[in-house]
Formats: sequence, structure tokens, C-alpha cells
Amino acid sequence: MVKRLGVITRDCAGINAALRAVVRTATSKQAEVLGIIRGYDGLIDGELRPLDRRAVSGIINLGGTILKSARSERFLTEEGQRQALLTIERHKIDGLIVIGGNGSLTGAHVLAAKYGVPVIGVPATIDNDVNQVDQCLGADTAVNVALDALDKIRDTATSLERIFVVEVMGRDCGYLAMKVALAGGCEDVILPEQDFDLNEICQEIQAGNAQGKVSWIVIVAEGKARAQDVATAITLLTGLETRIAVLGHIQRGGRPTAIDRLLGAKLGSAAVEALLAGETDKCVALKDEQIKLIPLETAIKPKKLIFEPEYRLLKILS
Repeated sequence: MVKRLGVITRDCAGINAALRAVVRTATSKQAEVLGIIRGYDGLIDGELRPLDRRAVSGIINLGGTILKSARSERFLTEEGQRQALLTIERHKIDGLIVIGGNGSLTGAHVLAAKYGVPVIGVPATIDNDVNQVDQCLGADTAVNVALDALDKIRDTATSLERIFVVEVMGRDCGYLAMKVALAGGCEDVILPEQDFDLNEICQEIQAGNAQGKVSWIVIVAEGKARAQDVATAITLLTGLETRIAVLGHIQRGGRPTAIDRLLGAKLGSAAVEALLAGETDKCVALKDEQIKLIPLETAIKPKKLIFEPEYRLLKILS
């Protein structure tokens, strides 16, 4: 019987909507909720705060997480994991809900599989790369935040007749770059999942310039190349003036879109229901337009994303 549950969060838009749903669903079932401050580091150090309905009032529209977040090198060690387990035992936590991406969900799987802690995960990452999950919390907002910035950059690129190379997040995954490039009407995109030919890009730029095309935007995923390097090469190969914009961490923030607020509400509530029903070592996820349970062992495996059809469409439309 789960009477007291703990919640761990990472940081992206929609997290607070999910946290609100967790707390209010749990309290409606007469279960207590303890928020764990700064993720797994907070679990190791015993940084917890009680959360009731009032504590999560007015947070559904906020980006980030009210519980703060931090990467934890200590939790990767046996000692750190055992310290976290002591905190769970000391505070009489009957189960955990972990809201985050692959790293957070891997930690959740360790607690469940190795130490027998009842754990349910909620996939939340702007990369949208949790395996067997159609839509992760935070991904839609990140695309829209980046797209808003891109629209402003295009105004400048068109007015000044310049090439812009725009770097977006995506260390191992090109989801954000591909969606922003296609939705933003960009001319090209450089992704971690596929090779690119800078000479070919430059030839297209020169051909377009000869026909009177006055601006050009190339999106670059940070994991594949750096905007400055690409821009320098384009200027060298074409002789045309090139500027860069690195969007950086603005993509992780921003008020969550309606899609992420709704998804957060559904996943947060479903996570509590699953934990109370005795489920563990699984994550609640949007799959085939339904909320389903997926084993964490499956969810944390690398997700193979194929962008070739969208890339072909991008080139046709550009």
C-alpha cells in the first residue's frame, strides 16, 4: 500500500503541470507527497518538502520545475545509490515518481530493479528520444520556443540579405533541429543522425544567390556541428556574409504549450494511479494516442529516429 510517495523532476516545460497532477491525484487518494529538491542529489542529501494541493496551486503555467533540478554524479556510484535508499527508508517513502529523460529514467530503473523500490517514470525531455514513446513532455514547447526565436532571426536575415546558421540543442538527437527547420521554412538542417556535405550546401547557396535569393537559414544540431564552424566554412566557400545565432538554454524554458500542459496532467495522474495499483519499473507514456505503461528497461534503450522523409520534404519546400 502506497501511503507516501516521493517525486523527482528534471527541468523542461510541462514538468510543473505533471507535478501538480501527481500531487492532486495522490491527495485525492489519501496519499502524502514529498517533493525531492534537486533530483537525485536531493534524494541522497535528504532535501525533501511536503507537497499538498495548495503547494502546487498556480504552477501549471510555469516553465522549469519548482523542485529545482541538478545532474547527480554521486548517484552513479554504489555509495550514492545506498545513501538515496537510506533517505527513502528514513522518510518512509513507499514509492517514487521520476519525471525526466533518459538519465533520470535510468536512475529510476536502477532503484526499481536493483533495490526493489516501487518506481514509475514520466518521460520528459526536449529531445523526445525516450524509446517507445510518441511524445515526451516538454518537446512541443521547446519546438515552439525555438521557432519563435527563428521567426525573429528570419526577419533580420531577410532585411539584411544574409545567411544565418542557427544552432539548436540536440547532443545526440536531431528531433528539435528537424522540427524547427521544417516548421520554420529553413533551407537546410544538419542532424546527428545523418551525414552532411558542406560543399553541396554551399553550392545550393551560390545557385540560389545567383537567382536572386537574398537570405538563407541553416539549422544545426549542437551534437553534429557548431554554428560558428559551419558559418566560417560557408563564408570561406561562397564569399557570402554569414551570421550565427546560438539559441542555447532558452529552448529548455518558456511557458508550456497547451499540448504539454495537457500531457503533463494526463501523465502525472496516470503515474500515481499506476503506483497505487502496484505497478513498478515502468513509465507512463503516450503511445498510439493512448496512455500506456512501458517497462523502464525498454524506455531507456536508444531510440532510433529516422528523419529522411522529413528532410526530403524540407528540401522540396525550400
